[in-house]
Amino acid sequence: MRTTYRDAGKRRVGGIPFHRRHRRLIVTLVAVLVVVPVLGTAAYAYVLNTKLNGIDKVEKKLPEADRPDPDEGDAINILLIGSDKGKKIPGESGDTSIAEDAKADEWPAGKYRSDTMMVVHVTANRKYAFLTSIPRDTLTTIYDEQGRPQGMSKVNAAFSDYGPLGTQSTVEHLTGIRMQHFAIIDWAGFKDLSRAVGGVPVTIPRSFYDPQQKIQWEAGEQVLEGEQALSYVRTRYGLLRGDFDRIARQQNFLRAMMKKVLSKGTMRNPVKLVKTVSALTENLTVDGEWSGGDMRGLALSLRGVSTEDVIFLTAPVAGTETIDPYGSIARLDEAKTAELFDAYRKDNLRAYLKKYPDDVLKGEDEVS
Repeated sequence: MRTTYRDAGKRRVGGIPFHRRHRRLIVTLVAVLVVVPVLGTAAYAYVLNTKLNGIDKVEKKLPEADRPDPDEGDAINILLIGSDKGKKIPGESGDTSIAEDAKADEWPAGKYRSDTMMVVHVTANRKYAFLTSIPRDTLTTIYDEQGRPQGMSKVNAAFSDYGPLGTQSTVEHLTGIRMQHFAIIDWAGFKDLSRAVGGVPVTIPRSFYDPQQKIQWEAGEQVLEGEQALSYVRTRYGLLRGDFDRIARQQNFLRAMMKKVLSKGTMRNPVKLVKTVSALTENLTVDGEWSGGDMRGLALSLRGVSTEDVIFLTAPVAGTETIDPYGSIARLDEAKTAELFDAYRKDNLRAYLKKYPDDVLKGEDEVS
């Protein structure tokens, strides 16, 4: 029987009973959350600082005009963007990285795709983190790297056409909250991460065939590594809810990977731990204002956070339809979405979670 919000009185978030005792954590914080607490020597600290300081940076930033006010207090909002490797387009080199292209005078429109956008909120008291996925087909106004409106389109067009700053501005206007930082993760990096931890166990509740990737997924627990792990987070064909089930799979994989990283086999293995941090940082690009020292400081403040204290959500969707010229689109429930991000802005999701307990990610054995 599925545990309900009211049944989960043993676990509380912000003073209220929470839906389930899930273990969740975001991949952008894997390194800083799990490495710093176990640093026992100067050598480990040196390795961590070296890796964090070596992350690619995008030095450009949005103009301050027409941006939401920074959150009061010390709460932090981070925009997590999942990107593919990019393709070669006319007049552009296919060998340049996202960081190199973001630093260039002109973003190579159409080179990269992002089917994953997540808004991460770390509470001011550093006890909890909330992560909300925004469906890639969400129809909204797109903004460019100068924060100027460019008309309506699917939200993932922002990254393809205007890069990380355009995506940041688009999401800020959509949610009404300011993103202190952004982090771009190459989804192909999941191959390296899954290998670094020795495979990630997930449960597939029913067997089905993915005609797009030509993969038969068998029901039961599987340990995913390399290409298979990447295929898992990319799957949407053959799933009952398509892209919405893919979002759930991505979140499910993140929490399963975090559970594996926090296991004794990884935490007590220096070689495996360094490989995990390396796999993350080598596939990560962040904004120029997010220094390695700041990330390490955030980690120190989050030492008391467990994987049970990170909650996955998805922006509320009112419905889907197919319209010209956008094709299949998703329309957010405007009133409910406003409630959600107002709770983010106020750094208090107590009322929202109490009102919508079933909006959190399902249990580990319930995700398609």
